[in-house]
Amino acid sequence: MSTGIIAIAAALAIAISTIGPGIGQGLAAAHAMDAIARQPEAAGTIRSNMIIAMGLLESLTIYGLL
Repeated sequence: MSTGIIAIAAALAIAISTIGPGIGQGLAAAHAMDAIARQPEAAGTIRSNMIIAMGLLESLTIYGLL
């Protein structure tokens, strides 16, 4: 197999594996900000849950890069 085809396949695999978690992180952050705007007294709980979710989503990206 040509090394060019292998390079293109690797680039596509990395791109596809990072698109999903990137969109997921954006949506999670947007919904968390909406929730904080609606209920400011729960900001600490919402923020900590969002940080945990971001860590889990980021692990998907790291696995895709490996």
